[in-house]
Amino acid sequence: MELATVIDYIKSSDNPIGAIKFRQTVTRKDIAPSVAGYTSRGPSPNCPAILKPDVMAPGSLVLASWIPNGSTALVGKNMLLTSEGFNLISGTSMACPHASGVAAMLRGVHPEWSHAAIRSAMMTTAAQFGLNYTAASPLAMGAGHMMPNKAMDPGLVYDATPQEYVSLLCSMNFTRNQIMTITRSNEYDCANSSSLDLNYPSFVAFYDKNVTTGAMLTHKFRRVVTNVGAATASYEVKVAPPVGVKVAVWPQRLVFGKKNEQRDYFVEITYGSDGEGMVSYGSIVWVEESGKHTVRSPIVVAPTSSAGSVWMHV
Repeated sequence: MELATVIDYIKSSDNPIGAIKFRQTVTRKDIAPSVAGYTSRGPSPNCPAILKPDVMAPGSLVLASWIPNGSTALVGKNMLLTSEGFNLISGTSMACPHASGVAAMLRGVHPEWSHAAIRSAMMTTAAQFGLNYTAASPLAMGAGHMMPNKAMDPGLVYDATPQEYVSLLCSMNFTRNQIMTITRSNEYDCANSSSLDLNYPSFVAFYDKNVTTGAMLTHKFRRVVTNVGAATASYEVKVAPPVGVKVAVWPQRLVFGKKNEQRDYFVEITYGSDGEGMVSYGSIVWVEESGKHTVRSPIVVAPTSSAGSVWMHV
């Protein structure tokens, strides 16, 4: 029915009545969840060594509160529709409250966890859904779609201290004054402390496409995981290497004898530039022997230009 017909009916009737009948409801379609076209793709050009985004969250056509006297749509050229306090909104502003809510829930369940531990739990338990469309890469969805219930019991977390974040800033050539502006403290400095290898639950290996064609390149990483699961636990590593890339992890088994105990491991990613801007994705997964926990970290191998800007791929 045309809108003009509906408006004419409303104007001509003292008691206009309308109804909407849905002909069918389609469930379990493979198109959801999917990464919306309007979302930003990573990584951050300011610090491509840290994979961004971290996770994906619901953000399209979310029913949210709205200014009661604010308009929600323009009908025709002159008629504005006002809301009843709610509106369907899409964007990062809708996904952010979902992620923040999950983080708040985790803080309530685990008040002793740091911000880094909470983020780690959200990332390592995220789900990667298969779609009929082109599969989203970690540069579009990060570690995957948030799974709040799993995040409450991640098994292992990648924690990080404030000094480790300062070390990252030092490696990016931030000045002392700039670091103090961020930390609001003069307790941190860059003396003997500069590293891009933040203890993050993801791995990014970039290469210069313009100058390394045919050369074999190696990136090495160190990670520390903290056991937040059962007092005693043992994990075996499973590697899904990116196409054309060799990934070595040692040790391949992590054994914990008590809760909050830490173990470190090392990753070596070896690859060669093909001159075509190869972009590959994989993962490292620590699987508990009991099968209760799987702790997944995405791997990204991608080119940069000689100027350092990242070639964007989704």
